[in-house]
Parts: sequence; C-alpha cells; structure tokens
Amino acid sequence: MNLCVIPARGGSKRIPGKNIRSFCGKPIIAWSIEAALASGCFDRVVVSTDDQEIAAVARQGGADVPFMRPAKLADDYVGTLPVIAHATEWALREYPALEAVCCLYPTAPLVEAADIRRGRDVLEQGSWDYCFTATEFAAPILRGFTESESGGVEMVFPEHYTARSQDLPVALHDAGQFYWGRPQAWREERPLFGPNSCPLHLPRWRVNDIDTEDDWHRAELIAKALWQ
Repeated sequence: MNLCVIPARGGSKRIPGKNIRSFCGKPIIAWSIEAALASGCFDRVVVSTDDQEIAAVARQGGADVPFMRPAKLADDYVGTLPVIAHATEWALREYPALEAVCCLYPTAPLVEAADIRRGRDVLEQGSWDYCFTATEFAAPILRGFTESESGGVEMVFPEHYTARSQDLPVALHDAGQFYWGRPQAWREERPLFGPNSCPLHLPRWRVNDIDTEDDWHRAELIAKALWQ
C-alpha cells in the first residue's frame, strides 16, 4: 500500500492563500493532486491541512481529507518531517501493510507523474530511507560570495578563489517537489538529506520553488511555455 500526503496548511504569510491560489487557471494544489492520481502509484492521495477551505478544494480535486491537522503542527515553525510523521502514524493505524509514503508539495505545479513513478522505483529497488527530487545549482557554490556591511563582497570559501569552475564538485539542492520515504523513516523523522537518501535528478529549467511573488510569476511563465 502506497500513500501520497500533500501537506497544505492555511495561513501562508509571504503569499496569502498560496496553496489554493489560481495557477494557470486552477488552484495550485490541483496540479499536484492531478499528478499524484495520474502517476498510478497511490492507493490514496491525502491532503493534510488545518484549513477547511483548502480541504474543500482538495476534495473537489479528487484527494481525500480524512483528518484535520492539529494546530500544533500548523504554525510557521513546523517543518515537513513532523507533519508527514503525523500522517504516517494515522496511515499505519488504517493500513498496517503500508509500504511507502510520498510527501508531495502542494505548490509544485511542474511536477510530472513520470517522475513520481521514477522516485517510487528508486526507493523500491534500493535500501534507501528516502528518494527526493534534486537539481544542480546554476553556479558552483564554492565560488559564492556575500555582500559585506561596507557594500563590498567577501567570498564564502576564499580558498577556492583561483579554482576553475569545471574543477569544482557539482553541488545539488532540493527541488522542492516530492519525497518518497519508508514509513519507519518518516515515523522516526530521520533526516531527509543524508547518506540514506537518494536524489532523483531533475533539469534546472523544470525546478521552481515557490516562496515569493517573483517565484510564482517565473513558475507560471515556465508552465505556460511547457503546456502551450
């Protein structure tokens, strides 16, 4: 039994109503629900939310909302791990034969059903705790710099000042789409980014973590170019 959990709390500060705001003509969460259903990977697609309006939109989109998320797991400081751990505990009571849980973000409209299936296959074929989407940084992070109080710049890793970009290791970052995991890993809130996690590589042009209005605008531009 495989479960998809879409964590979608209310009360977003930077983008009010973010999880159900219209994105290319649909509530943004609807795109994640559709991708989960189209993947054919899941026995149930569940939305974990504390918000009745989000719950109603989720049900209209074809997802289940079998419980409301407790308030202690719905503030600005609660991370993904305890939210999915809570949903996993619920699922294990309902489905003792639960094999895998996939956390799919509600603001990942560029997610593709084929990638969800690839992530499932990687998890099933290995001994990983998690398999999650990742992509390369656009520039070598070891040559990054910060702006000082005086207005100048300081290298974060000055020892790499003379290094050629092609000689530096490739660094990855979280693509912010989905995380397949084994139930025990979620229950124990094992770290997502560690030696027991396997990255599923995505191209940079199909990755856009939506945290600001600028991110939202860029994601819509990419989506319209891909879907036209």
